[in-house]
Amino acid sequence: MLAPAVPAQDYLDPSETGIDEKLGEYIPLDLVFVDEAGDSVSLRTLVDRPTIVTPVYYTCPSVCRPLLNEVSDMLVKLTGLKMKPGEDYRVITVSFDENDGPEGSAQLKKEYMGQLPEGFPTEAWTFLTGDTQSILDFTQSIGFYFKRTGAGFAHPTTLVMISPQGKVTRYLYGSEYLPLDLKMAIYEASEGRVGPTIARMLKFCFNYDPEGRKYVLNLTRVVGTVMILSLGGFALFLTAAGRRRTKEAGR
Repeated sequence: MLAPAVPAQDYLDPSETGIDEKLGEYIPLDLVFVDEAGDSVSLRTLVDRPTIVTPVYYTCPSVCRPLLNEVSDMLVKLTGLKMKPGEDYRVITVSFDENDGPEGSAQLKKEYMGQLPEGFPTEAWTFLTGDTQSILDFTQSIGFYFKRTGAGFAHPTTLVMISPQGKVTRYLYGSEYLPLDLKMAIYEASEGRVGPTIARMLKFCFNYDPEGRKYVLNLTRVVGTVMILSLGGFALFLTAAGRRRTKEAGR
């Protein structure tokens, strides 16, 4: 039986939403949640191989369903890439709404298992709900910050890769994912290797144009960075050359 839920907004700074990457850090594997069957399970019993974590909430009217739909599509494509669900990886969907329960988990699991190939092991994709403290302990350990807004939540969208030891190894952003990128993230997690978040570099180099609804190259930022790096390299070259001449003159 779960403890009575405490409203999540009582724990959160209302200004905090987004991702604060925790690459190389570990999630608390002793946290206990409730699965779609209504059973209490610890993360330690689930995270025993590379694990794809999808933080969502079940009544989300916008981005959570597209995220889960994309995950479902990727699982089909991973099968085509010779990745065995339940052996090479598993998926855990965690609701960050303390009002969600196992009934909603069971409904979602039935829906998405119906989209996967016949024979896809049911234990390879688990849907979890929990009390507020467990939710916050987990979401903060992966740097996932959200806030309640009316009947819903303002929140980021991401997949988080976790190693079998509970280490955060990769974040994947966006609404579409490349199967090979996800396969590489699974391999990295299996070895406990932390992978870079390419999206951060893209965000640095590109700005979003709301009128054109597309990303455009921030030429000023890119050129400025290149110039700074070039000047730094030239300064190091001059310093090294000066030291070399000094040594030669002292001989």
